[in-house]
Amino acid sequence: MATTILPLRDVSPACCALGEGPLGAPDAERLAVMLKALADPMRLRVLSHVAAQGCEEVAASDLTEALGISQPTVSHHLSRLVDAGLLVREQQGRRARYTVVPEAFGELRRVLDLG
Repeated sequence: MATTILPLRDVSPACCALGEGPLGAPDAERLAVMLKALADPMRLRVLSHVAAQGCEEVAASDLTEALGISQPTVSHHLSRLVDAGLLVREQQGRRARYTVVPEAFGELRRVLDLG
């Protein structure tokens, strides 16, 4: 059986790095929590709907029809996203409103080099 030798690729070290250097333990823990929350497809959809509103607040009831899931399910996913540091919850009377945490999105972009 013949061995195939692949040509060396011209790859800069920066293309293989995760962010600006090795992650410390606190950063890795924080990012793992965020990434774990985003690993759920419905949670990712919930976050994308909230993020699509920019800096505007969104109520859980605003998402039920758009996502086709029940109010308790939306609330569960929103709670997980708040716990992960991706959303902020603000109580306004009996209703909770949610907004994105821009700093968390920035940190994910830096580490994953998304822009």
